[in-house]
Amino acid sequence: MPDIGASGSPATDFSVSLLGEFVRLGVRDVVLSPGARSQALALVCAELERIGQIRLHVRLDERGAGFLALGLAVESGRPTLVVCTSGTAVANLHPAVLEAHHSGVAMILLTADRPSELRGIRSNQTTLQPGLFGVATRLCIDEPAPHGAGAEPGAAISLARRATDAATGLRSLDPGPVQLNLAFREPLSAPVTLTPELISGPAGLAESAAVLSEPILSADRPEPVFLVAGGPRTVVIAGTGAGPEAEEFARAGGWPLLAEVCSGARFGPNLVSAYRELLLASDLGGRVERAVVFGHPTLSREVPAMIAREGVETIVVAPTGSEWFNPGRRVRVFARAAAPDATAVEAAGTPDGREWLGRWVMSSRHLLAAGAARESIPMSDRGITREELAAMRAPVTRPMLADAVWRSSWPHDRLVFGASRLIRVADRRVPGKKISVHSNRGLAGIDGTVATAIGIALASQTGPAPQSTGVTRLVVGDLTLLHDIGSLLLTPGEALPRLQIIVGNDGGGTIFDGLEVAASARAEAINRVLFTPQQADLANLAAAYGWSYGLAASRSDLERALTSPHAGPSILEVPLVR
Repeated sequence: MPDIGASGSPATDFSVSLLGEFVRLGVRDVVLSPGARSQALALVCAELERIGQIRLHVRLDERGAGFLALGLAVESGRPTLVVCTSGTAVANLHPAVLEAHHSGVAMILLTADRPSELRGIRSNQTTLQPGLFGVATRLCIDEPAPHGAGAEPGAAISLARRATDAATGLRSLDPGPVQLNLAFREPLSAPVTLTPELISGPAGLAESAAVLSEPILSADRPEPVFLVAGGPRTVVIAGTGAGPEAEEFARAGGWPLLAEVCSGARFGPNLVSAYRELLLASDLGGRVERAVVFGHPTLSREVPAMIAREGVETIVVAPTGSEWFNPGRRVRVFARAAAPDATAVEAAGTPDGREWLGRWVMSSRHLLAAGAARESIPMSDRGITREELAAMRAPVTRPMLADAVWRSSWPHDRLVFGASRLIRVADRRVPGKKISVHSNRGLAGIDGTVATAIGIALASQTGPAPQSTGVTRLVVGDLTLLHDIGSLLLTPGEALPRLQIIVGNDGGGTIFDGLEVAASARAEAINRVLFTPQQADLANLAAAYGWSYGLAASRSDLERALTSPHAGPSILEVPLVR
């Protein structure tokens, strides 16, 4: 960092060095919640935004801020900085930190704190912040308050590099959250003016920045590719985060691909969309001898039940992470990468290999076709009939909603599912399509879903070469929306996301219908403590937060709203029969 002279506030000088290095290391998005103790960081962020070095997102609620950062990092592939003040502000980041931990998403938390002399004496807004997130962080550093020493700019640069290394998993292959707990003394800030030249730094820093701004998964993998031989009757499972590698692997080996809707692998000739039903079939699922798992499967009970079954060999493949998917603790082979060997490729072309794949794929297609036929609208060559008109005016069902959203989404769009009943409906029925689908499945919680989708939309739609020129659609239940309603509050002057929130409103948490307790407990008790019915007026909520609002009470309303969404943020309410 070039010598710009002391500002009069060591907190500001340290913040300039720290944030300037993060910019050189490739960080582009910063999410900030306001507070007094973090003011030096905040004002430097404002300067960096002014000179075009970062995209700054200001949010009142730290919980929503954390999930916004999660969405930005997931879509961009870069670590996102989160800046907050001391006290409960830090604790509100915990849900997003846990999701990032279990999903392997790079987030760097800059949590402002009191200096050592103010800790442990009941000072206002002071608690034990270092280590607050426990094992969920890849690195936690409690940095003492700067006091203006000459070595502090270099220490800040080193701190930024260590944090970026740890968050991206560059050396550990275990990306995730990092906490830098930064103590600051008064004066808590001073005026500062930056220029792009000051932030670019000396030439000697260019090599470090180039290395750390590469994609997270570009680091050398210490383990060799596991070669999967031919022989056993094999299926390939693709869960969240599997990506196209799972589809390529299944196609190369000639094996059925059982891909969840949010896996990033739900496409290709080997796809088995109706995998749940077929895993229960004795002549298909009952004959599986080996499963190769990519990503994190979470949407069915049938997959972990099969893996835990006696006689099924399982290979789990994950390029990063330290926690492995292991139902029943029966998995014996873990690998960073996998490929079919020559015997597997040869076996794929044999009659037995073709028969095994063909039965899975054709059975799945027949099941999907039968379901579509039951729900199709009979069309007449002589104009619309009463039956056709009645079908178009019929109330929307969950399968109808899932199908319509899937049909309306294309590669230039983004699709996000909340952890509600609708993602499971979609997973059971939608056909293959190579589109970008996201969902918070690390812990599969409903919190922060709106904020995550906003982050995905902003990261994909902004910048000189946006990855998405379409719309981001978020499909949620009513409780998922209400749980994160505060994230609808957008900051004036910031870019607005092209985001359509599609709310399947059945007045409560009907996902609990699928639990065993629904068959044994009193209906009144289930309604009171599990369904948690609600009667919120979504139209008025949308108006209060400045979002456009629409109501789709019929199939024709739904199709029209999905094909012609508002240009900015909007909410589409879809009433569903409980």
